[in-house]
Amino acid sequence: MPPQENEGNPNASTHPPEGSAANSSTSPNWAALRRYLLDNKIDSALWLTRVFTIVTSILYLLPFFSPMFSYNCYKRVLISSAATSALRLHQRLPRFQFSREFFGLLLSEDSCHYLLYSIMFVNSHPVTIALFALLHTVSFTKKLLDILGSGGIFSMSLIRSARKAIEKVEIHQQGLLRFIACTEIMLMPAVILMALSGQAGIVIPFVYYRFVGFRYASRRNPYCRLLFTELRRSVEQLASHPRCPAFLRTFVFKFTAFIEKLAPPMAPPPPQASAS
Repeated sequence: MPPQENEGNPNASTHPPEGSAANSSTSPNWAALRRYLLDNKIDSALWLTRVFTIVTSILYLLPFFSPMFSYNCYKRVLISSAATSALRLHQRLPRFQFSREFFGLLLSEDSCHYLLYSIMFVNSHPVTIALFALLHTVSFTKKLLDILGSGGIFSMSLIRSARKAIEKVEIHQQGLLRFIACTEIMLMPAVILMALSGQAGIVIPFVYYRFVGFRYASRRNPYCRLLFTELRRSVEQLASHPRCPAFLRTFVFKFTAFIEKLAPPMAPPPPQASAS
């Protein structure tokens, strides 16, 4: 039987209808989202700078705009990446001290490496920066979607699509990190050629060599070391083929041994890696 209406009941007005309760439970929780963003100001600022990096990188890579607009987008990518790295260093490092220990800790952080990368490597395409921004944006965006909830069919479809995109990025996370590490390694000979051709300063290869050394000795990201090891095994395997000339085989093994000697000493891993 259908429920009877209680028009004469004074308590009926104190209880909201079931439909309004359902609407309130399915409406987006903007207040909780705003409170979370204000309680986590640095993480929120990092999320904004990373999103800005991704957007400006896409605009830079699209061939539909004028060269001046693309150049401005490129500069904004580097600036936003430097701001992200500076905020991350502020979040991870202790209070500044003019000491050897503090500067050693500073140079061991990945954020310091990419702060130097953003300042120094102005002649490269910002693909590496954009991919890192994408990977680091995923986790915080997932938190924001969980806090926001869903409201209405349109909002639910948008949130569902965003979650699917995030899941795809998470599935291919290792592949993206390997691609970034391979790009960082392969840019070293490109930087040398650019310096020899006059397209980059003569100091840039030495600075970038230090950057690659920092990435190799990273305490948080082992993919550069893994790629160096895999590349060395692949090259030595090709050189060991019976059809490979003897002089080329000797050169390859001597060259890989020389590169191995340049590897920096490994630092101990951090006590706790940050999730964001």
